[in-house]
Amino acid sequence: MIKEEHEVAVLGAPQSQAPGTTTVISIPRETAVPDHIVWSLFNTIFMNSCCLGFVAFAYSVKSRDRKMVGDITGAQSYASTAKCLNIWALVLGIFLTIGSIVLLVSVYRGAYQMSLEMMKNRGY
Repeated sequence: MIKEEHEVAVLGAPQSQAPGTTTVISIPRETAVPDHIVWSLFNTIFMNSCCLGFVAFAYSVKSRDRKMVGDITGAQSYASTAKCLNIWALVLGIFLTIGSIVLLVSVYRGAYQMSLEMMKNRGY
């Protein structure tokens, strides 16, 4: 007798061909609260105009702390404040960067024109 046939003979044939019922339990996950900590860190390091990036980073850390404690509403409040501060830091950083570039170009252009005038007056 083959091993499989012996096991069937000992155990017997399956009693029912109906599929077994399964139960699925759905456990709701915690509400995902973004703390914007990476964005805040970026603004702190690169575009820290008026220290808004640092303040946003502090609020992001507070949001993460509240989330770890389980205070979802507090975490959402701190995350909302951090997001607002990050937006302002980003907008001010972009404006200051563009303004600095425009200022440098105009200063160098004026210095170049002044040096051309000085050379022209001296006879070069």
